[in-house]
Amino acid sequence: MKSQRPVNLDLRTIKLPITAYTSILHRISGVILFVGIAIMLYGLDLSLDSEEGFATVKAGLTSPLAKFVIWALLSALLYHLVAGVRHLIMDTGIGETLEGGKRGSKIVIAVSVVVIVLAGVWIW
Repeated sequence: MKSQRPVNLDLRTIKLPITAYTSILHRISGVILFVGIAIMLYGLDLSLDSEEGFATVKAGLTSPLAKFVIWALLSALLYHLVAGVRHLIMDTGIGETLEGGKRGSKIVIAVSVVVIVLAGVWIW
């Protein structure tokens, strides 16, 4: 049986709604947080192991690469937090319509950009 449905596998031409992008970013930020927790726990373990370990971690956190990693982890945390608050609000019945979902996604992106930029200013 042949299907007459068109098949579009070129991901560059598929137009997703803004709600899909916020959902995908929410999942990606969760994965980043999962991996980032392992990195941060290793640094905590190393710093609590001895005075030399603490000095090593302290010296390592002053490098630009470490600041970028910290900013990336903090950005993932902040985006995940803002998107999670949106989901909690939607659980109460607010913003469940198509238009409300689009408006909520725009608000999530706007608020996330502001707090991520503020976090970058704070770190550097």
